Amino acid sequence: MDFINQHIQEIYFVIFCVFIGIEVISNVPAILHTPLMSGANAISGVILVGAIIVMLRVPGDDYLNLTLGGFAVFLGTLNISGGFFVTGRMLKMFSPKKLT
Repeated sequence: MDFINQHIQEIYFVIFCVFIGIEVISNVPAILHTPLMSGANAISGVILVGAIIVMLRVPGDDYLNLTLGGFAVFLGTLNISGGFFVTGRMLKMFSPKKLT
């Protein structure tokens, strides 16, 4: 209970950000999803590089933080690669058909 009392403003901020994110995402037109996804993938790439740099500063005997950081880097990489895969498929839908 002490943790919640000490960090109540941060908890409110996260809850507020979740509601704002849901509102923003639900009001984006379908035609803008591909460019927004590409931009989000670029931002995720920058965040992933920062996470790797932070992990390089973790002491070698701190196995818990190395494990959590490695898992976070794995999930970030999975997010980026999945986003680029989906973006590629969406862009193929708009390319002209080849005549064979």
